[in-house]
Amino acid sequence: LRVMELVVRLFVLVGLGIQAVVHLRLAPNYQLASPDGIGGGNLFRIESVSAILAGLYLLLRGSRPAYVLAAAVALGGFAAVVLYRYVDVGSFGPIPAMYEPIWFFEKNISAIAEATAGSFALVGSALAVRVPRHPRRRHVSA
Repeated sequence: LRVMELVVRLFVLVGLGIQAVVHLRLAPNYQLASPDGIGGGNLFRIESVSAILAGLYLLLRGSRPAYVLAAAVALGGFAAVVLYRYVDVGSFGPIPAMYEPIWFFEKNISAIAEATAGSFALVGSALAVRVPRHPRRRHVSA
C-alpha cells in the first residue's frame, strides 16, 4: 500500500468504527420510543452492523467497491442524522419518528466521524483505481 492509501483507509476505518460504537451504545435508549415496531434502537443496531461490515470489507479488500460501500454507509448515516435533526419527518410504515432537534456529544461525534469517513472514502475510491505499473507487452508473431 502506498502511504496516501494507508492514511485514507485508516481515516475511513476509524470513522466507521466510531459510527458503529456510538450507535451501539445509544441503541437501547432509542428502542424505548417504539418497543413493538422496528424501533430506533434496532435501526441504530442495523447501522452499526452495516458500518462494521463495510469496515471489514474495506480492511480486507481496499478496492474501489469497498470504498464506495464505506462511503454509502458513512454518508447515509450522516444524511440521516442531519435530516432528523432539522426536519420532523414523522413515522412512515414500520420506521418510527426519529426527529430530535438537539445536538449532544455522542451525536456530534458520530456526525463528524460519518462525514469524515464518507469524505475520505470518496477520496479512497479515486485512489483505488490503479493504473498497471507494467503495461501488457504486445507479442508480435514472426
